[in-house]
Amino acid sequence: MTGSQSFAVALISGGLDSMVSAARAVEDGHRLLALSIDYNQRHQVELAAARRIAGLLGAERHVVLPMDLSAFGGSALTADIAVPKAGLGTGIPVTYVPARNTIFLSLALGWAEAAGARDIYVGVNALDYSGYPDCRPEFIAEFEKLAEIATKAGVEGAPFRIRAPLQDMTKADIVREAARLGLNAGVSWSCYDPAPGGVHCGLCDSCRLRAKGFAEAGLPDPTVYAPTP
Repeated sequence: MTGSQSFAVALISGGLDSMVSAARAVEDGHRLLALSIDYNQRHQVELAAARRIAGLLGAERHVVLPMDLSAFGGSALTADIAVPKAGLGTGIPVTYVPARNTIFLSLALGWAEAAGARDIYVGVNALDYSGYPDCRPEFIAEFEKLAEIATKAGVEGAPFRIRAPLQDMTKADIVREAARLGLNAGVSWSCYDPAPGGVHCGLCDSCRLRAKGFAEAGLPDPTVYAPTP
């Protein structure tokens, strides 16, 4: 796929945020190229959700790219480190995957340049989140600058736009946006440590933020959580 600026590459993890972000790409009039990364994450079930989301959004192509970050470790999502379940704490949690969004956006950038796309959508936000440094507006702005000087397209005057439409939204805002877009939030997956039976654990940071978002939005939560001990 080359020569068309109507394409947009959207990173789709399988979670609610990336689902809404990709849906915004479609709403903005782009033809969707969906990219998911199989980084040997603990919660592999999210990739099945990513496939469902890409199909529902009518992606013209969905690439699930293998990149085994467990070879590096350093995170509860890629190594034998327990996922915290005591509630949202302070500081950067052990579920942070070293440089993950930098790696993922670099891969999306490579596909965007090859496909002739100029827009890359990513579902990061910096309000209700776990404190990851690569979800901040400063990171997105600097990566966009990097894309301009690191690519043939950028050097030749066709820069890339890193779209983070959820950047300033709370989780409740994102839940409401999913409803506005007519999305079935129940097909998305957020849990870092799936419980037996393939349901959300309800206790990890991601589950807590998801449940909080639905509660504060005043909308029904379609998520199936494991019974609380």
